[in-house]
Amino acid sequence: MPLRQPVSVLVVIYNDAGKFLLIQRADDAEFWQSVTGGVEHNESPLQTAHRELNEETGIDAQALGIEIVDHKRTNHYEIRECWRHRYIAGAKINTEHVFSVCVPSHIEVILDPNEHTQHLWLNQSTAADKAWSSSNAKEIRNITV
Repeated sequence: MPLRQPVSVLVVIYNDAGKFLLIQRADDAEFWQSVTGGVEHNESPLQTAHRELNEETGIDAQALGIEIVDHKRTNHYEIRECWRHRYIAGAKINTEHVFSVCVPSHIEVILDPNEHTQHLWLNQSTAADKAWSSSNAKEIRNITV
């Protein structure tokens, strides 16, 4: 597997009932998050958002005709020490492009068990409080439902 560039996406998922989706990482039971993922070579952040949404939750926004909203902003954060081996040499700060998507409340979530073990639909403030990263919590709070 090639080493990652320190560029990723964050996709905040919420439904038409005002609930926000958080998924639990398989490698850290305390780590609840929205969909995230690294931008691959020759891939735009929006393409990454579509791919990661589908890979991590089974939700295919294009097939469903659902728009992923590009918020045209980025967050910068320090890459966790335990994950730095996945990145190019010297990478310590990641740039995260922010997206969101509103899905129907009846949508089925299908997790990749290699990445995530369970999911929760929570109200906005509870989801923001439970999100592990401060940038994820901030972006959940920024959504107007």
